Amino acid sequence: MAVTSTLASDPAVRADLSRDQLLDLYYWMRLTRLLEERLVNLYRQTKVVGGLFRSLGQEACAVGSAYALRPEDVLSPLIRNLGSMLVKGATPLEVLRQYMAKGDSPTRGRELNIHFGDVTERNFIGQISHLGDMVPVMAGVTLTFKMRKQPRVGLVYVGDGATSTGAFHEGINFAAVQRCPLVVVVENNRYAYSTPTSKQCAAERLADKAAGYGIPGLRADGNDVVAVYEVTRDAVARARRGDGVTLVELMTYRRKGHAEHDNQSYVPAGEIDRWARDNDPIDRYVARLTGAAGVDPGELEAIDARVRAEVDDATDVAEKSPPPEPRDCLVGIYADPPEAPALWYREGIRSAVDRHERPASWGTHDG
Repeated sequence: MAVTSTLASDPAVRADLSRDQLLDLYYWMRLTRLLEERLVNLYRQTKVVGGLFRSLGQEACAVGSAYALRPEDVLSPLIRNLGSMLVKGATPLEVLRQYMAKGDSPTRGRELNIHFGDVTERNFIGQISHLGDMVPVMAGVTLTFKMRKQPRVGLVYVGDGATSTGAFHEGINFAAVQRCPLVVVVENNRYAYSTPTSKQCAAERLADKAAGYGIPGLRADGNDVVAVYEVTRDAVARARRGDGVTLVELMTYRRKGHAEHDNQSYVPAGEIDRWARDNDPIDRYVARLTGAAGVDPGELEAIDARVRAEVDDATDVAEKSPPPEPRDCLVGIYADPPEAPALWYREGIRSAVDRHERPASWGTHDG
């Protein structure tokens, strides 16, 4: 979107964002939260298969950082980065079908939650759940950009706990030595599952770890979507001009447990309520938009209505989606066939397979 006007009346709005772009950020955060709230409702109705992982209180981290990327840049999300995938083009319908393990979900019911990607058009990569493992993956991805002399950047998210893993160390060290165009975003939400950050790392600032790799370490308020956008924008620009890796620490708070089943009994009394009352990223942003930025509350209400309609429509379609076709589990185990992603739905193939014959359309294999 082209920059048409800059809201400079608020000193905190320093970024090169137009009025429309500032409203975009609001839309993506609202969509992230409402979509996750809908997933909670479906989870309690036993319509979600597997675990449900929320980003309540962290929406600004995912949305603000992803918004700083270009379409050709590659994103590697984690379980609390649904907002970044939406910014990159994932749809609420895809997410709902995926969580509900529908046959027409992006992984055809084989995987769950946001374990899916699109590396050909929208440029986000399906995650590996193990802590820190996507850092070496994205080191390799961005090394290809450098070798091909492509002006592309990669961004990978990790949590505070992942910064204590071997995969994180090896990946960021390799990327730093190779000067890969990579941005490593650490979402410091105070807990690695149930372990407080202070009990798994003695460093006061996780950004200080960057010095050990010879790269810049930046820190920003992860509940301020504009601040997140700004710090990521600068790190992305640095990577794109060939200056290598930047480690960005976003200070935020996880207001829900590791997953929906986690009752957070390890959290001190009153801590969650204080963060919800004083530091909600959406409430803070609404105050900024309707205050110094001069946005009419009616505009935000219209965006809210649009988001509700989109999530409602997607839910209606997803609930009517079929379950996976059992035989489809045999297709595309290593790679999808070139003809179609699910050959079992094609006329004539099912009957041939039922007769234990090889369908003619599959060709021959002499190996």
